[in-house]
Amino acid sequence: MNTDEPVPFADVIPPELEADTRAVIEMLTTGKPLEPETLRRIRERADAVREEIFRKHGLLDIGVPAIRAFRDGDDE
Repeated sequence: MNTDEPVPFADVIPPELEADTRAVIEMLTTGKPLEPETLRRIRERADAVREEIFRKHGLLDIGVPAIRAFRDGDDE
């Protein structure tokens, strides 16, 4: 696959989000640290998503029960 080909949904991704995504991919592939401003934007978006999910669904306590069931062999 040619990585220079346009992505089908690229026109709906805000330019700032696309730039931050590319910076994260570069960090993962090269080890180059993220710029503080990029990291701040990513954290702000993550916090907004977390808050929205909490408002819509409340506390989702699925991780601990799933790990305990896996560890203990429960089928629940």
